[in-house]
Amino acid sequence: MYAIVEIAGQQFKVVKDQRVFVNRLQAEEGGQVAFDNVLLLADGDNVTVGAPAIDGAQVGAKVLKHLKGDKVIVFKKKRRKGYRVKNGHRQSLTEIVIESIAASGAAKAAPAKAKKVEAKPAAKAAPAKADDLKKVEGIGPKIAGTLAEAGIVTFAQLAKTTPEAIAEIISGVRGNHVTDTWPAQAQLAADGKWDELKKWQDELDGGKA
Repeated sequence: MYAIVEIAGQQFKVVKDQRVFVNRLQAEEGGQVAFDNVLLLADGDNVTVGAPAIDGAQVGAKVLKHLKGDKVIVFKKKRRKGYRVKNGHRQSLTEIVIESIAASGAAKAAPAKAKKVEAKPAAKAAPAKADDLKKVEGIGPKIAGTLAEAGIVTFAQLAKTTPEAIAEIISGVRGNHVTDTWPAQAQLAADGKWDELKKWQDELDGGKA
C-alpha cells in the first residue's frame, strides 16, 4: 500500500517504514505526527482518489531529527543596471519515518468525495511541484524557504497574501525587504504573463518600485 500525502506544503508518495525529508515541522524529535491531507491511496489494484482529500484517511509518522539541507548559492544580476545579489541558503528540514497508512477513510468516503479508478490512470496523480518563488523580484532562497515553511509555495498562494502578512512571515530573515509588489508580481507569474512581469521587474530594485 502507498499514499500520496501533502506535508508542509509539499506532496509525497510514501509507503510504510519509508524515511522522508520534509520542510521543518513544529514537532519535537521523537514525537508522533499525523497528516490527514491524503490525496490518493493505492492497495494493489484498488486506487482511491480524493476530491481533493480522502475523508478520514491518515498517514502517521515519527519525527527522527531536525536538520538543514545542503547550501545553495544563488547569484542574480541585471545587465547595465549595476544590480548584483548573491545569497546562500540552507533549507530547514525534518526527517520523518512513515509508521502507518490508515485506509479506513477510503471505505467511508461518499461517492462525491472519492471514486475508484484503475491503477494505471492513477499515475497522473503524481506530486505537483511548487513554483519557483525566487522569480519574484526581491525574493531570494532564504525568503523562499521561509515562505515554504509557512505553507506558501505557489505563485497563486503568494498573490493572495497581503504585503503586511508577508512581512510578518519573513520578519526573522535579515535584510530590508520591501514586500509591496510581491503579490502583484506573483499574480502575473500565476497568470503566465512573463513578458509583462519581466518588463516591470526591469524597473524594480529589490522588489521596490
